Amino acid sequence: MSGTTTAAAALRRRAAGAGANRWVVLVVLCVSLLLVAVDATVLHVAVPAVTEDLKPGAIELLWIVDVYPLVCASLLILFGTLGDRVGRRRVLLLGYALFGVASGVAALADSAQVLILARALLGVGGAMIMPATLSILRQVFPDRRERALAIGIWSAVAAVGAAVGPLLGGFLLEHFWWGSVFLVNIPLMLVSLPVGRLLLPESKGSGQGPWDVVGALMAAAGLFGVVLGVKRLGGGELDWITAVPLVVGAVLLVLFVRRQRRRTHPLVDLRMFARPAFSTSVCCIVLAMLALVGLELIAAQYLQLVLGLSPLETGLRLLPLTVAAMASGLAGARMLRRFGPRRMVCFGFGLTAVAVLTLLGMGGEDNAPLLLFGFVLLGFGLETTLFGAYESMLSEAPPEQAGGAAAIGETSYQLGAGIGIALLGSVMNAAYTPGLSSVQGVPASASAAAGHSLGEAYEVAGRLGGSAGEALRRTARDCFVHGLHVTLLVSAGLLLLGAVMALRLPRVMQCEAVQVEVPAPRDVMESRVSA
Repeated sequence: MSGTTTAAAALRRRAAGAGANRWVVLVVLCVSLLLVAVDATVLHVAVPAVTEDLKPGAIELLWIVDVYPLVCASLLILFGTLGDRVGRRRVLLLGYALFGVASGVAALADSAQVLILARALLGVGGAMIMPATLSILRQVFPDRRERALAIGIWSAVAAVGAAVGPLLGGFLLEHFWWGSVFLVNIPLMLVSLPVGRLLLPESKGSGQGPWDVVGALMAAAGLFGVVLGVKRLGGGELDWITAVPLVVGAVLLVLFVRRQRRRTHPLVDLRMFARPAFSTSVCCIVLAMLALVGLELIAAQYLQLVLGLSPLETGLRLLPLTVAAMASGLAGARMLRRFGPRRMVCFGFGLTAVAVLTLLGMGGEDNAPLLLFGFVLLGFGLETTLFGAYESMLSEAPPEQAGGAAAIGETSYQLGAGIGIALLGSVMNAAYTPGLSSVQGVPASASAAAGHSLGEAYEVAGRLGGSAGEALRRTARDCFVHGLHVTLLVSAGLLLLGAVMALRLPRVMQCEAVQVEVPAPRDVMESRVSA
């Protein structure tokens, strides 16, 4: 009897991801995520230094920040499904290598164009890494309770990366040049490559039918065109260069959907969207990122340009946000079991909206307690929302569709981030620029240049000098704070819309037992004898 029990337990451990080894796999996957999360936030505190050194225009500056999520979002489906075919670990390791090379190019960039190209290559590497980590996690944690805990740890590490990014960037900017913020990726890559090769299990999908190369390229080109068009609309560009990518991208995405519906073995099984929990989770991820991704960038500019804090002080001020997000990730599994996906995601959206409205108290003078309270609420609420949405989405997807589901989730995350920066950036510019059109004693050409960004307004004010320069500087600061308030109100509206949408999620967390085929006693005895 004990032999039968032991054999059955061994089979259950192998089916659930090789027992304790799955937690080792989780550690390696978290390091992979840390690599991407640090790069996503480390540039935020360096934007003023990049602006001063490379002198990018307003659109170029937007591209420097936004090209990473744009390229990453465009290629996630391509590399996510490619990993299902050729091996997720193989794609992950290639992503490490490309990420390291692109980081070196970004660090040595001597123009805005080179930096944009390097950030695009970083996006390609990120598109290889992110869906692989989630799909491997889905495979090695088939039990939903354990998977919820694993996702909580995974998302907490993402928060750690977001916290380390600004702090590390601020420290490096205090002692080195801005390019050093990209060099931090190279040591992580050098560690991740050999460790990942040794410890990560290779994982593939069912492999039925040929890989739809044409479909993958259609999805990539379609997503790129749509987000590119939205980005140019956000920058106020209403010309054929905006319209053509937008229309072509939308047409390609429609053709991609039709192609997938007709294929016997589709690249992405679109039937997953027929499940309310899956489609609602994807929409919640997009809305959360759409409402909030630009706020951290705007907050970093506010802390440095309005309050006059150093990059390191800015990183320290943003630290409570990511520490609160880390705490929410670690508590997420217990919260999900107790409250269920619907109440958890609704609560997360509502709490985040309260945090955004609290931050309306930000003005021209420093208010440290208000910022601390608002950032803590913001971090906890955002991570609660994203945790509940991600867990529900992955649990709704069949295990054989893990790569496609992970790609869809990460695509929605990056797509929301890319569109969010463009949308909130356009709202910010629309509220900021008009107030600078008629500053007393300032020429019209100088006012127009100052309307591009607050950093450029300070440069123009410095060149003007005297009372006119001081008036321009003061007016630009007040207009930026006004634009910040308008942006916060728009974000709060999007978050409340997300809370209403989350009402379609399941009320309770359904935990099905892992189905493991246990051999009959005779089979077990025969295997013991043969051993």
